[in-house]
Amino acid sequence: MDLSQYAELFLAESREHLSACNQLLLEWERSPANLAPVGGLFRAVHTVKGMAATMGYARVTELAHRAENLLDLLRRGGRPATDEVLQLLFRARDALEQAVELSVVGREDEIDVAEVVADLDGAAAQLGRGGEGGGGIGARTTPVPAPAPAVETPATAGRLVQVTLRAEAPLKGGRALLAIKKAQAVGPVRAVTPPESAFEADEFDGRFSFRIGGGAGVAEIERAVRAAGDVEHVTVGGEERRAAPGAGGPSAAPETKSRHIRVDLGRLDSLMDLIGELVTVRGRLNDLAAYARDPAIDDVAIQVSRLSRELQAEIIQARMTPVWQVFDRFPRLVRDLARELGKQVAFRVEGKEIELDRAILDELGDPLLHLLRNAVDHGVEPLAERRRRGKKPEAEIVLAAVRERASVAISVSDDGRGIDRKKILERAKRDGVVDPHAEALTDDQLLRVLARPGFSTAEAVTSVSGRGVGIDVAVTRIRALGGSIDIRSEEGKGTTFVMRLPVTLAIVRALIAGVGAERYALPLTYVAETVEFGVQATTIVEGREAIVLRDRVVPLVHLRRLLGVSGDAPTRCPIIVLEMGERTSGIVVDGMLGQQEIVVKGFDAPHGTLPVFSGATIMGDGVPALILDAGGLL
Repeated sequence: MDLSQYAELFLAESREHLSACNQLLLEWERSPANLAPVGGLFRAVHTVKGMAATMGYARVTELAHRAENLLDLLRRGGRPATDEVLQLLFRARDALEQAVELSVVGREDEIDVAEVVADLDGAAAQLGRGGEGGGGIGARTTPVPAPAPAVETPATAGRLVQVTLRAEAPLKGGRALLAIKKAQAVGPVRAVTPPESAFEADEFDGRFSFRIGGGAGVAEIERAVRAAGDVEHVTVGGEERRAAPGAGGPSAAPETKSRHIRVDLGRLDSLMDLIGELVTVRGRLNDLAAYARDPAIDDVAIQVSRLSRELQAEIIQARMTPVWQVFDRFPRLVRDLARELGKQVAFRVEGKEIELDRAILDELGDPLLHLLRNAVDHGVEPLAERRRRGKKPEAEIVLAAVRERASVAISVSDDGRGIDRKKILERAKRDGVVDPHAEALTDDQLLRVLARPGFSTAEAVTSVSGRGVGIDVAVTRIRALGGSIDIRSEEGKGTTFVMRLPVTLAIVRALIAGVGAERYALPLTYVAETVEFGVQATTIVEGREAIVLRDRVVPLVHLRRLLGVSGDAPTRCPIIVLEMGERTSGIVVDGMLGQQEIVVKGFDAPHGTLPVFSGATIMGDGVPALILDAGGLL
């Protein structure tokens, strides 16, 4: 069986363990005398080593083994962490990550870990117990009691060997294959049940058997099988050998089956595409049923709608992913950047359990990266400046996620110097971005200036900033995801960026509005209410037409005028009131045609198109309609 088919699973598992290593190292660095993280680090590295050995990735295995040796000495020695040891472990973790990534794509010959391995060995030697570190790791689990003598069956018949892997063992198929290869070293193996081809199936639960010939004793066979790792119990010739409690994980009954499996994201994407097509056809069927007025067709249409809606909800739920899977990469980034800039920063993450569609979550990495770098570099003051301002030496940066109705708000805030609006205004005037007579910048204007491509207040380009791409990238990416971004900043107290995103992008409920002969879809996520134009009194605020709605000024956007639609608008038109955080806007349309679920399709707008469209959809009658970008209309 080709182990390369397990490469993606190995990569996913290893990334999770290495991410955990980052978190544990940061925790240990914050409290060097607390040795609790060391055990977790040891287990994570040990697991990566075992999986790499199963896959045959020798250099990953070697590096993990040397790191494991040092960690074992540290946890048994009970010594608090020194900065030198922590830096070495951070280096080893990063080298391990690179080695894993290269091994998976078949570039193991490019891996050079000699320097890190030498430093790990040197550190182990300096602890005064380097001789005990090598080779003894595997022996520190609880030993399996020596088996009682068994009645040997004739070698020609072969002993029956039954094996059950641990329920939590990763790469069960590869682990089973490795156990069989280990057994072949002590005798010929035949009659593997289920066949090796079945090890590849998702349903394989880690239970298998085979017959082994030769003259090896029960203990020798058992040792060979257990050398594969993650073996729960072994029965040789009718004698069971169960793993001792605590030897790498909790015991699990042989009949226990995991309720979770890993699914390739590509399959979920395909399912989402198919359900999207089904939603479009469902709309067409509903239109035909309304036209035909046939009770039988109505009944079928209702059943299809119900079943497809339930299927749609299940697929969307399967794609939902907690934000910690992206957030967990940033504590290390902030820590390294703060050290590079000579700043003290406490980084806190909140709302890690909030879920988003995986497609959206995957796109959040770059915007968050730029905003966090901006916070550490521009937001947080140098130590001397913080002291002059009477602030505590350690700055605070918070990355938080909260659920807001049908959207998720993700914020990046710091308690730094805030934004110097006067300096930004002067620069904006020189660049011709704002009116030369403007005296101040609102939060909205401030964001528009900061988000201009190439705009930067840095005096020089460094490895951290100065190229003017950070805020621009964040705003562009968030807008492309159908979200919005706001800024709040107070000089001397700090800055907060708030990104609001829909929970899912693929299928959304939308309000269908008509302007002239065209239909436009507006996602309901940001629709607060509708009122009637012509009934509400209008006024002029800062040069824009607006209405006053419950003591709140709502600026208006006439979609007919904005899109250049010819003809006269109706006397009385609906106003769709949009709300994004603290910003509101009223969109005046010719009429509202109802609500329906739409399938969002991205599109490349032709050059010169107004930046008010976020995608397109196919309506129930097969005619396409553009989707309005709420953020672009505010």
